[in-house]
Amino acid sequence: MHLHALLQLVLSLPLTANAEPVPLFARQKQPPHDLAVTPRSDLIVPRARPDAPSGGYAPSVVECPKDRPRIRLANALSQAESEWLAKRRKNTVDPMIQFLKRAEIPDFDAEAYIKSVSSGDDLSNLPNIAIAVSGGGYRALMNGAGFISAADSRTPGSTDKGGIGGLLQSTTYLSGLSGGGWLVSSIYANNFSTISTLQQGRKDSSIWRFDDSIFNGPDLPGVFDTARYWADVAEQVRSKRKAGFETSITDYWGRALSYQLIDAPDGGPAYTFSSISEDDHFSAGQAPFPILVADNRPPGMKAVTLSATVFEFNPFEMGSWDPTTYGFAPTRYLASNFSGGVVPSSGRCVRGFDSISYVFGTSSSLFNAFLLQNITSVEGVPDWLIEQATNLLEDVDEKENDVAKYEPNPFLGWLNASNPVAHVTDLDLVDGGEDLQNIPLQPLIQPLRAVDVIFAVDSSADTTFSWPNGTALRATYDRSLTPIANGTLFPPVPDDVTFLARGLNNRPTFFGCSSSNFTVPAGGRVPPLVVYLPNAPYTTYSNVTTFTPSYPLSQRNDIILNGYNAATQGNGTLDENWVSCVACAVLSRSLDRMGTAVPARCTECFEKYCWDGKTAAQAGDVSIQGVVSGAGGEEYQPTLKIQDVEGEESGAASMIVGRSGMIWVCVVVAFVGLML
Repeated sequence: MHLHALLQLVLSLPLTANAEPVPLFARQKQPPHDLAVTPRSDLIVPRARPDAPSGGYAPSVVECPKDRPRIRLANALSQAESEWLAKRRKNTVDPMIQFLKRAEIPDFDAEAYIKSVSSGDDLSNLPNIAIAVSGGGYRALMNGAGFISAADSRTPGSTDKGGIGGLLQSTTYLSGLSGGGWLVSSIYANNFSTISTLQQGRKDSSIWRFDDSIFNGPDLPGVFDTARYWADVAEQVRSKRKAGFETSITDYWGRALSYQLIDAPDGGPAYTFSSISEDDHFSAGQAPFPILVADNRPPGMKAVTLSATVFEFNPFEMGSWDPTTYGFAPTRYLASNFSGGVVPSSGRCVRGFDSISYVFGTSSSLFNAFLLQNITSVEGVPDWLIEQATNLLEDVDEKENDVAKYEPNPFLGWLNASNPVAHVTDLDLVDGGEDLQNIPLQPLIQPLRAVDVIFAVDSSADTTFSWPNGTALRATYDRSLTPIANGTLFPPVPDDVTFLARGLNNRPTFFGCSSSNFTVPAGGRVPPLVVYLPNAPYTTYSNVTTFTPSYPLSQRNDIILNGYNAATQGNGTLDENWVSCVACAVLSRSLDRMGTAVPARCTECFEKYCWDGKTAAQAGDVSIQGVVSGAGGEEYQPTLKIQDVEGEESGAASMIVGRSGMIWVCVVVAFVGLML
């Protein structure tokens, strides 16, 4: 059965459970780090700009610049990214020194080392850090937000003992996919705001108000009701269609979601992804480089496999490093009349197509059918919109309107011999996790970006109860063994049975610790060390289902806090040397390049956290943390890691779903969850 048919089956089942929740633990302890928030009124200032020439969601035909937009080969970094990197890398030096000094690696002078590898203009030996936030809907957004909050030195308490604050300021690249893409986009659309600022929100704003379902719209008395909300969304999408551009369900999905993610009137319909590049803060290299990921699904195909072309969006460009398309178009001029890699003199230039909501909607288009299925049952939605949604739902298989349409296709006539979309007028992109690579790693493992360490935050729903089992990481490793990898390497990763049996999905694990284990092709590079940080229950059960549409703010805060505790291991509660181990991961590849002796503390960390290469069978470990389970972890139910002072496990007062709702979750995870 194809993924699309499975989605229709899943989404035809009840969204909520009718049975009473299953009680777990009644008490909740004071967390190791208090991220309680209080309302504020003046904190969020828009950052991404309302840059669409139309002043709204519709793209516009504009006069072409003197140097007409072109497609470039993916055989180098763009000039814009290279120039930006020269500034950003220098700006990471001081935060990295401060972070490494706070890590207190015994018998290691962090300041002297970083200064020695960052003197002059050559910063190639300076540790190069990336963060990747997986897909998984709101669960991924909230869990990923916890990690970002912990890594951000602006978060109160994050630089205290046991904290990893400053890691974000030391980071060069930040990638997101689907729900992780919502997080990345929201941060950059709102003044590179801190997570606590987004939680606090402001008066008369719907920013991060996840207690208001996307189907009902913002709860702003006197300002919005459901009918007006959907009428506004529909009018925004209609304006794009009237301007002569094809629309899809992705447009509706992205626009609706933007009311929660972009703190601007009507969800900032004129905000574009490329406008981030013109922000003074970003252009000065004072924030990491944001990247979102999507997959190509050629016309007529229903399933997306590991051989699919992976596309990335960044503030400068959109395109692919894969040997198929192997090219990049300027993000600002998407939908211009490219042909054979150029906009000819007879072609038109377009701006405003790269709406930030359309980009993060593209990366999460798996939710298209979810939107259609549920909007028809929401009270207050105009009858005409319900009728339109019903018609779209009936036609979605025939018209493949569950994808994001990029028309005209910027890669028309580009690399005709290898490019599967060179001969089609529209480029169809889908959710970046549909090829099982639910962690956006492909842009970060490209040798040209020379990343040393990736902190991979995995909120996938691989098991019945919506916990990860390493499938996303394994998919990227499997892809690295195929021709489409184009020589790009990735550390070996075991199967899901090993992840479960050896607890690799329930605690941090390092992959690729020894650079000497890799055979690097000519012109290649040792792959990054991957610090795998799976969603696990630290102070609350954070395994909410991917398609849950709303959350009480208290639950939102609890899940963010749980992600914070996963990032810090409970501020050192579970491992007092954890911050040192994070620092050692950051330094590892740089130490190798410099031939510098590895500090004893780092050796201890690697012995504790590096995967030893053994599968469950080789290790003789057939139990799964005391829980009987099948290969996919059908009954895997971990317990909370952090206990209160009386030894009682802390946690939320009830399970996230009731017994009847569990049927819905089982179907989702068994058939779709591997890609979420």
